[in-house]
Amino acid sequence: MRYAKKEFKPEVIVEEFDESYKLGKADDIAYSYKGERGLDEKLIREISAMKEEPEWMLQNRLAAYKVYLSKPIPTWGGDMSPIHFEDIYYYLKPAVTEKKSWKDVPASVKETFEKIGVPQAEREMLAGVKGQYDSEVVYGSLKKTLSAKGVLFLSMDEALKLYPEIVKKYFGTVVPMGDNKLAALNTAVWSGGSFVYVPEGVDVGLPLQAYFRINSESAGQFERTLIIAEEGANVHYIEGCSAPSFSSASLHAAVVEVVVKKKARVQYTTVQNWYKNIYNLVTKRAWVEEKGEMRWVDGNLGSALTMKYPSCVLAGEGAKAEMLSIAWAGKGQHQDTGAKMIHLAPNTTSQIISKSISKNGGRATYRGMVRINKGAYGSRSKVVCDALILDEKSRSDTYPTNKIFEEDVILEHEAVVSRVSEEQLLYLMSRGLPEHEAEAMVVNGFLEPVMKEVPMEYAVEMNRLVGLEMEGSVG
Repeated sequence: MRYAKKEFKPEVIVEEFDESYKLGKADDIAYSYKGERGLDEKLIREISAMKEEPEWMLQNRLAAYKVYLSKPIPTWGGDMSPIHFEDIYYYLKPAVTEKKSWKDVPASVKETFEKIGVPQAEREMLAGVKGQYDSEVVYGSLKKTLSAKGVLFLSMDEALKLYPEIVKKYFGTVVPMGDNKLAALNTAVWSGGSFVYVPEGVDVGLPLQAYFRINSESAGQFERTLIIAEEGANVHYIEGCSAPSFSSASLHAAVVEVVVKKKARVQYTTVQNWYKNIYNLVTKRAWVEEKGEMRWVDGNLGSALTMKYPSCVLAGEGAKAEMLSIAWAGKGQHQDTGAKMIHLAPNTTSQIISKSISKNGGRATYRGMVRINKGAYGSRSKVVCDALILDEKSRSDTYPTNKIFEEDVILEHEAVVSRVSEEQLLYLMSRGLPEHEAEAMVVNGFLEPVMKEVPMEYAVEMNRLVGLEMEGSVG
């Protein structure tokens, strides 16, 4: 069922601080640069100058700014009218340089990292960590054994200084500046983000993690991430996100580009926990070559509006891609999420599994596309989008698009919208569970196909977040 956009306009929720959202208080940190609100060419030149960038990057930024001005604000998805682009701070530089040792990180920043368990995770199960506050990466580390193998895990700013030839070769090739208005904006004002390079045949083994924090009110965060896995390489990258509970809207408009070479494998896992004042408008895309494999695992449990459709271009014969997604839409939230799979080469395969839950008037939208080009014979794609609606006020929409230009292919698509079964609840309650715990168990079972693909430590956190969202959801 489709509705006119004017019938549903999620508002930025302005509430007393929610103690269950443990990252909702702004951290007390100083800034060495906090420019005027709004964006113009002068600010772009200042950003590039402060970062001491090469001339080609400055010209790239200025060209992208012109593209940004020429493109209209998208109207086909969620309601973006609460975003006041002229009131946003586009560049905020914390008064701390990137630290390689945890003991050198300022106490105020450490406190937030401790809350989300980054240091503990680094000690126990991660190969490397990056932490970004507003516009800059403030902490980074990588195990020496991986450095010795030639693995690079840097901030994008550091990579541009140390490995400009690699950055120039790949920057903007998977997500060009003209792709959409927000991608053009990111290209014009990008700052921070991660650069990952894995040499041929190297298996990173343990995951790499990046953590992104918007700490200021009316702030924009525009990190740029570039991951390159050479032939036969294997890497798993995880990102987490949070922001304080301010009443005015902030903007997160990242761009992620992933290059998967022949027989390489990349997994990109996102555990998003933005507060409900964030507009999360992200472009993520992977280029997958012969027999390469790309997997997106996406958990979206925060923000006022998320518009995010991780994509794969299957450019080499036998390439594989998978998207596993969870979207949770509560009061005042619109999760407009999905995926795009573009088959260019023969015998390529893709799968999209999307799980969405809406409650307390929230809206969950699946928006996806599968395109199989002429010549991509023997290709196969499967799309499964399941929606669970927990009350009469909530809503779920599905907008699938399939473009098939080759006959010798297989495309499967299924979609199910359901409510929590009263029979299931009664059975669980007869075993002694309170109603809200019984419903949470049903919800966790619904999410299990995606949750089982998330590393154990992060699945525990996802389950905890789902449990918090379930509080008071019955009825």
